[in-house]
Amino acid sequence: MNEFSFFKTPGTETSDDAAAAIRCERAAAELRYGRPIRVLGETGRALVALALDTVTADAYDGFAKALGRRHRLFLTAPRAAVLGLDAPDGALVPLAGVSHAEACHTGYLRGAVVPQAWRAGNPLAREAAGLARLALLLPALVVAEVAAEDPAFAEAVTIRLGDVAAAQASQGGRFTVVAETDVPLKDIGFARFVVFRGGLAQRDQIAIVVGNPDPAKVVPVRVHSSCITGDLFGSLKCDCGDQLRNGLKTLKKKGGGVLLYLDQEGRGTGIAAKMRAYGLQAQGLDTIDADAELGFGADERRYETAAAMLSGLDIGRIDLLTNNPRKIAYLRACGIEVVDRTPVTGTLTAENENYLKTKAARAGHLIDVASLAGPAT
Repeated sequence: MNEFSFFKTPGTETSDDAAAAIRCERAAAELRYGRPIRVLGETGRALVALALDTVTADAYDGFAKALGRRHRLFLTAPRAAVLGLDAPDGALVPLAGVSHAEACHTGYLRGAVVPQAWRAGNPLAREAAGLARLALLLPALVVAEVAAEDPAFAEAVTIRLGDVAAAQASQGGRFTVVAETDVPLKDIGFARFVVFRGGLAQRDQIAIVVGNPDPAKVVPVRVHSSCITGDLFGSLKCDCGDQLRNGLKTLKKKGGGVLLYLDQEGRGTGIAAKMRAYGLQAQGLDTIDADAELGFGADERRYETAAAMLSGLDIGRIDLLTNNPRKIAYLRACGIEVVDRTPVTGTLTAENENYLKTKAARAGHLIDVASLAGPAT
């Protein structure tokens, strides 16, 4: 199985897949409210988990007491590596005698003391961390293994091992159009806004159709992940706003095309994590190291939604406006034929230069940063 071979054709999901999605959506809501969830394994064991991102100090203490101080902190592999731990499966750190504030420091704050006692993470803990990502929370969890029949957590919303992957695979391609209308855009003219609803948590996503692209031909397409700071407020820390506006202009120049505006802020980590990462960048970290500090990989975004939206528009062959080879590979794995690639760039500034260099050097983006600076004077 390759990195992107999870995509299912809409309509092929089973009743088990649909049930997994329901369980995951309910459990994600529980984590966001600071309540425990349970992950069932296959051998009569279970894991109970709280998101450190949302649990209060009092709830943390109550959880620890109920578990006889057997609770542990689960760190993802990226966060464990930040702390110098060789833990490709993540790390479980004992929390007996550790306060809520100390757990938070170890879980996602800079300058944490390296844990001396830990053991490798397990599939149940990694499943809970995947659910936290789905809930747009930091993937630092307070966990403990319990018997599946333990009455203390019988009322907790429960997911099963493998539910997160099954839910993403079954629901990622399920979208329907719920509204569409023409909107006049500055420098573009009228564009048709098509709102799709679906996927996990039934989020709304937008396709902006510029001109009258012919679905029977290769259609220029820009897949743009939301960036509130850059797109809306003109942040100079990134080139996202430039890419959005230049992408629309490029679609117009090419005679029409589609911009998919996807709700996955902060490379899929969510707005809260993105702001935490910005704080770490202000301390000197680059964007990838800042996300690793918080427990995330270099890019948490997914593109099944984009593939489903293109299919809903009867578009199967595209000229993709991107600098990101991973995005090309992801869409191809979802069944979209990427026939060509058109670069899309922004303006180099003192504030975003390191960001762009990091994307080129560490994330493999096809950007010649030096050329963006223009000729020397």
